[in-house]
Amino acid sequence: MAYIDTIDIEESEGIVKQEYEKGIRRSGRVFNILKIMSRSPAALKEAMRMYLAIMYGKSELSRAQREMLATVVSSINHCYY
Repeated sequence: MAYIDTIDIEESEGIVKQEYEKGIRRSGRVFNILKIMSRSPAALKEAMRMYLAIMYGKSELSRAQREMLATVVSSINHCYY
């Protein structure tokens, strides 16, 4: 199995720390997808900006519909959401 070296919450600083703290405020924890992107702070920040726009931005889809789509796509791709 592949291994990706990540930055722990306690060791985070700068952009990574800010994004981890936002994740904790949103969901009470830092999900692994954030940790995996921790080695590229700029990419992490932009990925989160895109996620928030897709999931919370103006759309004809409800929030529940967006979550359902994300769940179905993850299931099809055999990954956890």
